[in-house]
Amino acid sequence: MSLLITGALVIDPNGERRVDVRVVDGVVAEVADGLDVVDGDDVIDASGLVLAPGFVDLHVHLREPGREEAETIETGSRAAALGGFTAVVAMPNTDPTQDSVEVVDFVRRQGERAAMCDVLPSGSITVGRGGEQLTPFAELAGAGVKIFTDDGNGVQNALLMRRALEYADGLGITLAQHCEVEQLTAGAVMHEGSCCSRLGLPGWPSIAEELMLHRDIELVRLTGVGMHFLHLSTAKSVELVRAAKADGLAITAEATPHHFSLTDERLETYDALYKVNPPLRTADDIAAIRAGLADGTIDAIASDHAPHVAETKEQPLDQAPPGMLGLETALGVSLASLEMPLVDVVAALSWKPAAIAGVADRHGRPIEPGEPANLAVFDPNEVWEVVPARLASKSHNTPYVGMPLRGRVLHTFFRGTPVVRDGTALR
Repeated sequence: MSLLITGALVIDPNGERRVDVRVVDGVVAEVADGLDVVDGDDVIDASGLVLAPGFVDLHVHLREPGREEAETIETGSRAAALGGFTAVVAMPNTDPTQDSVEVVDFVRRQGERAAMCDVLPSGSITVGRGGEQLTPFAELAGAGVKIFTDDGNGVQNALLMRRALEYADGLGITLAQHCEVEQLTAGAVMHEGSCCSRLGLPGWPSIAEELMLHRDIELVRLTGVGMHFLHLSTAKSVELVRAAKADGLAITAEATPHHFSLTDERLETYDALYKVNPPLRTADDIAAIRAGLADGTIDAIASDHAPHVAETKEQPLDQAPPGMLGLETALGVSLASLEMPLVDVVAALSWKPAAIAGVADRHGRPIEPGEPANLAVFDPNEVWEVVPARLASKSHNTPYVGMPLRGRVLHTFFRGTPVVRDGTALR
């Protein structure tokens, strides 16, 4: 197969340039201005569009195995491809938990069967995500697991977290922490603040995130072993990470589109679509998250894609599960919400998370001859609105209906093969 992409603004780790790109047999073959069309070329006119390395999502809930009524690896990978993602890290809070080689291999095989993007299974830090016994890190690392997390739960036991860091040292893996001191969040449904008080709803205080973040930063300082922090949501969290990086600690962090675009006031409707963990916070927190992304304190944008069937999200707030869709809207929300250079937004969606995920050898690569052709083409200026029924996910719990988004993926190429053309999934 020979594919010729013409007239695109290429954005990659080497910067920006307007060139044509030819892909042959899954690899970038030529990059130059004014490449000639040859027999057999499938030509895509990308004038006015951006060609970038495919996006990498560090934080996706694909639900399979165990909750296939909400999402499957096939439908989730289709949503990912439509969002420009060529790799996603599948969170381990499945049933059974991704705490054994058998379950991890199942997730990987299902991803290979779907073949819309790389599905990278994470492993849980503790058995069953129960917070009591460490999983066999070395065994799971040997099976290809790069990221370990109990996402949905923070590891509450400080000694166990220290042992996890020490155990991880030298294995080539990354521990990713969901920062939440659960004793401070019992029964909480939204951010603890003026809106929560006005509505009479139990609050989730910022300090619950910040205490665990501070604890684990200090454990990184003690052990010398790096850590990644998931979906940070508060201004103080950004300050803590900024100070830790200034001290030279080996930490990285991510933020979600909903934490830099939606405030806790959305819960005034009592609509569980806006219930997430950690919760939506204040305008000041949003400003701090945006500033953290702009100055590089926060390394990556991750969707925390969390599908739920309609009947669960229609329950009262205290009973409805947290989470919202994010794969197909990540780019659109980011460009509509962030006042950052386009290259910095693409970096936070592509090569920076690829490095954290341990797949920088094949994703987020420079668009140069000899490199793998995991690519996304998008219109950075198209304004569009979400129609839930048209999303690829099996679930429709998106909070962005009626909110104009900017930037839409038109084409995605996985290992050089088109999986999305003109905004339509090909499988």
